Amino acid sequence: MDSLDDPARGAELRRTILGKPALKRFYTEIYGKYADCLRRCPAEGLAVELGSGGGFAQTFIPELITTDVIPYEDVERVVDATRMPFENASVRLIAMLNVFHHIPDVAAFLREAVRCVMPGGRVLILDQHPGWISKPILRHLHHEPFRPDAASWSFDATGPLSGANGALAWIVFARDQRRFETEFRDLRLLRYEPFAPLRYWLSGGLKQWSLLPDSAWHTATVLDRTLVRISENFGSFVEIEIVRL
Repeated sequence: MDSLDDPARGAELRRTILGKPALKRFYTEIYGKYADCLRRCPAEGLAVELGSGGGFAQTFIPELITTDVIPYEDVERVVDATRMPFENASVRLIAMLNVFHHIPDVAAFLREAVRCVMPGGRVLILDQHPGWISKPILRHLHHEPFRPDAASWSFDATGPLSGANGALAWIVFARDQRRFETEFRDLRLLRYEPFAPLRYWLSGGLKQWSLLPDSAWHTATVLDRTLVRISENFGSFVEIEIVRL
């Protein structure tokens, strides 16, 4: 598990993301969601990505500050989401992909969001959702811990990537939504929208293999969207948008 937290993996992650057409398309779709959310934010202020890893979000949002808790070579700043180095009310957007479930103390992160995000600014979280398809994958086939029955929002920090609870976004913003609303009155949950039942898994994610050729991407996208229209319980990922009041 230590290799997951190795800073030298940055270049390998970038090669994997860019080298697999379906995975690159998935990331491109996510970055489009970043850009859409940024347009709903105040015009001034910082735009920050947490957990940038080997991604390429700056291609779509040049002003985006890329950060990670792991000091990858191509990341601009090393930032711990629970102790962010940004001034009060200085940030208009915090965006993250597959990061929230790795934060060992998400209540501390949310308190930091209240502090550093300006009124009208937003937090956009793209993360795992325990849907009908993803739940057995996360429980039995995925390498990360998955504890939907966890009573606590926190977990022992074994490492930035090796430590996780794959159900954490669902726990905080769906199962425990009332607690979130009570404890964080300066944040308002605008959307919790599951999406992408199959495409990420078929792409192989950050593994070296893929079952989804580029030629089948459009068909897989139509299938994904059809399944979610039938029921959000098909979604494997979720888009969570929060506004700072």
